[in-house]
Amino acid sequence: MRLRLATWNINSVRPRGDLIGRFVDEVAPDVLCLQEIKCQNGEFPVQMFADLGFPHLRIAGQKGWHGVAIASRLPIEDAPKLDVCREGHARVVGAKIAGVEIQNFYIPAGGDVPDPAVNPKFAHKLDFFARLTTEMAKRDPKAPLIVTGDLNVAPGEFDVWSHKQMSKIVSHTPVEIAAMEALKASLSFIDVPREAIPEPQKLFSWWSYRALDFRASNRGLRLDHILATPGLRDSVFHDGKALSRVHDDVRGWEKPSDHAPVTADLKV
Repeated sequence: MRLRLATWNINSVRPRGDLIGRFVDEVAPDVLCLQEIKCQNGEFPVQMFADLGFPHLRIAGQKGWHGVAIASRLPIEDAPKLDVCREGHARVVGAKIAGVEIQNFYIPAGGDVPDPAVNPKFAHKLDFFARLTTEMAKRDPKAPLIVTGDLNVAPGEFDVWSHKQMSKIVSHTPVEIAAMEALKASLSFIDVPREAIPEPQKLFSWWSYRALDFRASNRGLRLDHILATPGLRDSVFHDGKALSRVHDDVRGWEKPSDHAPVTADLKV
């Protein structure tokens, strides 16, 4: 069976029903991992998702700017709850679907100054990565696990529009890249989108709202990730090839999020 997983920082779920509906119609995901839903649990548009064919939900809502959710066509079982946010924000939600544990994250952006000594938001971001990496290191790499979401780090030279100009900007600083690499090394995670679209091809999933034409300027970052444990290697690779893409066309739809959805197909 094909399991098509999508991760998408929706940047407020309630006003983007039409966008979500069109994406579901055109792309046919089986699981939607959403970040920055910007609503509390009771405010989440449950009926809208049921009408779209996603009756199974796990929601971690919060008033304000955070909140994550998993919506699935298939039944959901409980997954371990991860205590990785020292501030207690709603930044992680887990589910087990078709035998695969999925942990969906909205990792802090980190503010503007990449110095944990003077910027508490950046210190929080690094602490979040450290806690998550410690948690993952306890797991069995053979177990079927997906870590996905808006991880707010563009780790590679070809994951940013300009490696030179971005190297001192939050999201692509050496300390953040090192934190991301430590997370990936903790379970020898497979970077599914990069397996599908190898370097040196540029690969972005976020473009600022400041650009009038995001394609013309193309100052993008790859902040949205799908990482799979070695236990899912046979599920990730179809005849030797990973099937994953960034749906950058969605970024050009009416009233979009500044993030584009990223999908990966698994055989389960």
